[in-house]
Amino acid sequence: MPKNPKQKQKLLYIMKFFLEKTDEEYGVTVADIIDYLDEYGITAERKSIYNDIECLRDFGMDIVKSKVGKISLFSLVSRDFTLEEIKLLIDAVQSSKFITLKKSRELIRKIETLTSENQAKELHRQVIVANRVKNSNEEIYRNIDSINRAINKKRKIGFYYTQWAVSRSGAKKITKVRRHDGMRYLLTPKALTWDDENYYLIAYDKELDKLKHFRVDKMESISVEEERADSTKAVDKFDLAVYTKQVFGMYGGDTVNVKLRFDDSLIGVVIDRFSDKVFIQPMGDGSFTMSAEVMLSPQFYGWLFSFGDKVKIVSPKSAVNGFGKWLDSVKAQYE
Repeated sequence: MPKNPKQKQKLLYIMKFFLEKTDEEYGVTVADIIDYLDEYGITAERKSIYNDIECLRDFGMDIVKSKVGKISLFSLVSRDFTLEEIKLLIDAVQSSKFITLKKSRELIRKIETLTSENQAKELHRQVIVANRVKNSNEEIYRNIDSINRAINKKRKIGFYYTQWAVSRSGAKKITKVRRHDGMRYLLTPKALTWDDENYYLIAYDKELDKLKHFRVDKMESISVEEERADSTKAVDKFDLAVYTKQVFGMYGGDTVNVKLRFDDSLIGVVIDRFSDKVFIQPMGDGSFTMSAEVMLSPQFYGWLFSFGDKVKIVSPKSAVNGFGKWLDSVKAQYE
């Protein structure tokens, strides 16, 4: 039996060394590996190191040998994630308002372990988290866990829903209050979705017989209830991809089929919103028409308004009238 119990773990330590210390630009010598093992009280001969490297190659590690003069260097040159993919993950975390500052730093540190220490240092120099707008609610992650458990178990969830409010008394001028006089919601969770840098729960309200959405960071005291989730034809056929195309800014409203006329220059905007599978009908005046199921809401009208005279609602009349009333209410603010 080896004197040092870690002797049996020799191959694992060599694997760890390659993962942490080498990449496409940085290699190590056999002497470096022996010195590293010695730090853990593991003895090794040069010949055994070569055998171990060959064993790791057989296992699937892409370890290559290169020469710098007379010195032989060994490097792990490919991993599960490329450097570009890791950078993409870090950018997504640091730019997300939904993820708190504390959790952002924790996640980024974990993501950086997917590459070598040298490349991690290079990536870390590009990380800017401190001055970004970030959520402060650390309960978010427990909320997500509870919601997922309820969905998987087909159970209802209970929670309070909060909103920010202006306080005219006390030192704090901005405060968080529970909506609807502290009413506790009891709903059937259907899905979690990401929209405009926020995480939303889409849930079915049996009392109103409709789907609703709630920002997860504004939910408090979530509990997975014993009551079974509601089941209806509409709920069971729920399609998240279709639903998110209909909703603008995660604000609900009546769902209608709207026909819109866009200037040709806005084709990219339409594709970004409705995908490149959308059916369009080119017109002869440099415009095109398209139809889509959308929820009529102030956010939808605001989206249209941002394109000025380059878009027009063709039908139905209810959407035309709704947009007109919305425009009148905005105009009234400046009269």
